[in-house]
Amino acid sequence: MFARVLRSQLKIDKIAEATRTFREIVIPLCRKQRGFKGGYYMSDAKTGESVAMTLWESEEAMLANEASLFFQEQVARFIPFYATAPIREAFEVAIREEAKKS
Repeated sequence: MFARVLRSQLKIDKIAEATRTFREIVIPLCRKQRGFKGGYYMSDAKTGESVAMTLWESEEAMLANEASLFFQEQVARFIPFYATAPIREAFEVAIREEAKKS
């Protein structure tokens, strides 16, 4: 599994709108993408720092998502919210552990 991470500095007054955009637009569109396994969005309301992470079944699926320009289209949705340009990173997920539901 692979994770694409987008670190960004948001305008503090745009954090709620960015969060809503990720939840209501980006994630539903990601669910339609081949190889999508999940997503997380984290932000700090005091500093504007934000991290968006999507999980992909393979590096090939993650890179195909970028080659189709889907990734770039989603990043463009956030241009009005950024205080500075985002930084894209990618990682192989070495360990994934979730608590079991009781």
